[in-house]
Amino acid sequence: MESGLRNFEDAALPHLRAAYNLARWLTRNETDAEDVVQEAYLRAFRLFDSFRGGDGRPWLLAIVRNTFYTWKQQNKAIELQTSFDEEIHTVRENHLDPETRLLEKANSELLRQALEELPAEFREVIVLRELEGLSYKQIADVAEIPVGTVMSRLARARKRLQQSLTCRGNKETSEELSVGAF
Repeated sequence: MESGLRNFEDAALPHLRAAYNLARWLTRNETDAEDVVQEAYLRAFRLFDSFRGGDGRPWLLAIVRNTFYTWKQQNKAIELQTSFDEEIHTVRENHLDPETRLLEKANSELLRQALEELPAEFREVIVLRELEGLSYKQIADVAEIPVGTVMSRLARARKRLQQSLTCRGNKETSEELSVGAF
């Protein structure tokens, strides 16, 4: 049992941050994300016999995703929205002057709002690709969809982000903000 636990820890624990990040973007709530990740890790532990080795990240993120959708079904009536924690999801550069930091924070907030407005199926592929750096194939495995669907969802999500940012009134800001600005 102890070697199985160690193998599970080696395969799953290094990806805890990625699991939380995906759950946070899907649930839009820190507390709910923690609950989803906790349940996902319990499921992953119970299903560890089905893990065939290799990169544990896509395997675990697929479990997080599936756990989210189960959680969402169970909590349909509760659609809580909590403010996004900028400290967790933003890398700070201390050497930037206050004006630059203020502008970056405003741009980051615009992008965060636009991203949260996306439907879950678009938000998840953007998060998996741009924030977690998964390949199209890995995203397809996690989301249980064809690679072509991943590509079309990413294209649609990026287009919606661009439209949303443009509609927010400042065309220059939307051009400066790109998906790579995560």
